[in-house]
Amino acid sequence: MSEMQSQRPALLQTQQLQMILAPQLRQSLEMLQLPILELRTMIQKELEQNPTIEEALQDEPVAADGVAENAEEEAVPTVAEASPVEPPALEPPAPAREEAKPEALDFDKEFEALAKLDEEWKDCFFQDAQSRPYTSDDAEKRQFMMDSLPQQESLQEHLIGQLSLSGLSNGDRQIAELIIGSINEDGYFTTSLDEIASTTNTDLQHLADILSVIQDFHPTGVGARDLRECLLIQLERLSKADTLAAQIVKDHLDKLGGKKYTNIARALKTTPEEVLQAARFIATLDPKPGRLYSEDVATYIQPEVVVQKKEGEYIVMLNDDQLPHVRISRHYRDLLSNPSTKPEVKSYIRERIRSGAFLIKSIHQRQKTIYRIASEIVKTQTDFLDRGIAELKPLTMAEVARVVGVHETTVSRAVAGKCMTTPSGVFEMKYFFTPGIKTADGKEVSNKTVKDMISTLVANEDPDKPLSDQDIMAKLVEKGIQVARRTVAKYRIVLRIPPSHMRKTY
Repeated sequence: MSEMQSQRPALLQTQQLQMILAPQLRQSLEMLQLPILELRTMIQKELEQNPTIEEALQDEPVAADGVAENAEEEAVPTVAEASPVEPPALEPPAPAREEAKPEALDFDKEFEALAKLDEEWKDCFFQDAQSRPYTSDDAEKRQFMMDSLPQQESLQEHLIGQLSLSGLSNGDRQIAELIIGSINEDGYFTTSLDEIASTTNTDLQHLADILSVIQDFHPTGVGARDLRECLLIQLERLSKADTLAAQIVKDHLDKLGGKKYTNIARALKTTPEEVLQAARFIATLDPKPGRLYSEDVATYIQPEVVVQKKEGEYIVMLNDDQLPHVRISRHYRDLLSNPSTKPEVKSYIRERIRSGAFLIKSIHQRQKTIYRIASEIVKTQTDFLDRGIAELKPLTMAEVARVVGVHETTVSRAVAGKCMTTPSGVFEMKYFFTPGIKTADGKEVSNKTVKDMISTLVANEDPDKPLSDQDIMAKLVEKGIQVARRTVAKYRIVLRIPPSHMRKTY
């Protein structure tokens, strides 16, 4: 009985420490991680919700707003050491009932801090003396680009649009729409006809005829039930249904995947050379015809950082054309200083101004953090920018964090989903962070450099005698790269290079 009593539910009181992020700090961290186009959307949303902030062109005189007309020039503050962002140093909002007190009406200190935000904002994106101002023409071009982004048509919408030309009856069109709804993003029909027959009370053969009509739609091969049927549909559309390629797809697709050309030639009583030629033609077919209408096809990249070489040195600039220039509205500042403004209105305005000021400060420090990280990357990877991937140096986020003076997780957030355009091409910022492998002389090379060397060795190998993982390891050792065979195998898999027996021609 005592044992049962000891297992009864009971209320216990415990104490524990738990870290909870303030809403503003959470917003700042999210802002640091957002790519530039998503950040622009976030700022536009804040402009719609907060009436005390407004967008202004960077070439518009600040004096027209009155914010920095009499403010002294102030240097841009550095990024906080322990956090990527910190809110402006403003006092807590005063309760509405205290508006009548003279000290509560004194908003001068807070207002002076807010006035200097415009000066900080002007310097926020300033990188060198050659930075061009952001003009009204730039704003017009930016808006034109955003309005010109096309709406991607889905595969289902594309197929349903072709039903009106199919000649099917209204009833059959409804069944066809049900079949189209069961076609995945790769273009394959994933539901069995038996299942659709049971739900629609339709003859199985009639369903097969409707599916055949859909398989005649664009893109070629759509509606197939497996890879074999998909390739056969494409071969038939190309008038090659009676060729050696069609026979290989129909009866020896598994052997084709293993590049067993000699076995296929023996079974079909032909030569390996003819099988190889047919295999090369089959490789030109599309195994996933639905990818043409996949949502992932239209990917728009806006580089966050621009690197240019001027007078032998690389210069880092932030690509800020997509970001609105935000400032505190003069109209609401006048309302705040007007004695006739109601206390509850002043309380609301104060709170909204603090929110806007924090947004401006967070954007400022986000840009500064990204700029400092990008500058350190360029400083370390100068040889890569000059001579290519063979000179890519090992670099970790912890190393950059120590130099920049932020936490490693801040670097991770800052580079997530962001790209850098350089004279050598466009790269994800995280591309430059790679572990190192020691060479025979004690130096370190990036693992991306080793992967590139493996790709080059495989590309230049003899097709009749492809290199094994052991052979690749030996060649890397000859070049001073100390790497194990299992590491070679791991990198080969990452590079999607098949093993040597599958790379052999025949």
